[in-house]
Amino acid sequence: MKKFIALLLCGILTATALTGCGSSSAGGENGEVIVYNWGEYIDPDTITMFEKETGIKVVYDEFETNEIMYPKVEAGSSAYDVVCPSDYMVQKMIENDLIQELDYDKIPNAKENIGAEYYEQAAAYDPGNKYCVPYCWGTVGIIYNKTLVDTPPTKWADLWDEKYADNILMMDSIKDCFMVALKKNGFSSNSLDESELQIATEDLIAQKPLVQAYVVDQVRDKMIGGEAAIGVMFSGDAIYVIGENPDLDYVIPEEGTNVWIDGWVIPKNAPNKENAEKFIDFMCRPDVALKNFEYITYGTPNTAARELIEDEDLKNSPIAFPDLTQYNNLETFLYLGEDGEELYNKYWKEVMSN
Repeated sequence: MKKFIALLLCGILTATALTGCGSSSAGGENGEVIVYNWGEYIDPDTITMFEKETGIKVVYDEFETNEIMYPKVEAGSSAYDVVCPSDYMVQKMIENDLIQELDYDKIPNAKENIGAEYYEQAAAYDPGNKYCVPYCWGTVGIIYNKTLVDTPPTKWADLWDEKYADNILMMDSIKDCFMVALKKNGFSSNSLDESELQIATEDLIAQKPLVQAYVVDQVRDKMIGGEAAIGVMFSGDAIYVIGENPDLDYVIPEEGTNVWIDGWVIPKNAPNKENAEKFIDFMCRPDVALKNFEYITYGTPNTAARELIEDEDLKNSPIAFPDLTQYNNLETFLYLGEDGEELYNKYWKEVMSN
């Protein structure tokens, strides 16, 4: 689940390598591959490497959210070869017959280098791992400034502490805000129980006067600059901001949290399937996965790449690579159906209108 939101939705990542927004291209000597990915979610050098090694031109488009990506793929007006949705959206795309089964014989690096534990986790939304190759993974937790928070937070309930009024940052995200409120009350982050959702809604409404802002990418600059004391953040962002400001720290609350995976899929209408397979296989190569990890700082499920990390602190970082057996009530977001989406939208509107 890419959390760095691109300032520009589409753009040329490198002057010679990438054509943004699905514009036409003459292609490379071996054709092209059209990739649709989160903003700033890949090292541009790996694109250049792929083009030089394969002769395949990469046409690169970016999206901000799963919800922006999905209708473009569903409409089929833009024929992408490779897309990088998050867990629950992979499930939705499977159920709506938008993506095709993968031939792992064509992507041997995915078989050899992606850890079995990540495939096991991905099976919750992709049974049998037929459709998606894990690309990045992480957690959602609390980021806090040790100079502004007297007692390190341990629970989601700490985000309701009045002493942090106007110093709390929440995510501008329906799923993530409700995950926090549901977990705070001991409920599943995939709950469809209206009584539980009503409790979560009332909690989020009660919290609003304490919240400085609902943010996405702005959370990084605000926390680095000491503009807020505490907030919700994704693990990859946490690694980055802690590197910029050593007064910051990150914790997974004891009530549990969301553990997410983003992965590569091939749409049913992909015009360049063979090139898509070559692209995914290339991205699963250990040296390439390492470059992407170092660039975006989100945990890599590529266990061979992790072994190549030279910085021992980063290689063994409990933020980048937490031991999930040490935490309770960890869940992956699931697709809850159209009725479920409408239910969450209804309660979110109630939160925002109060």
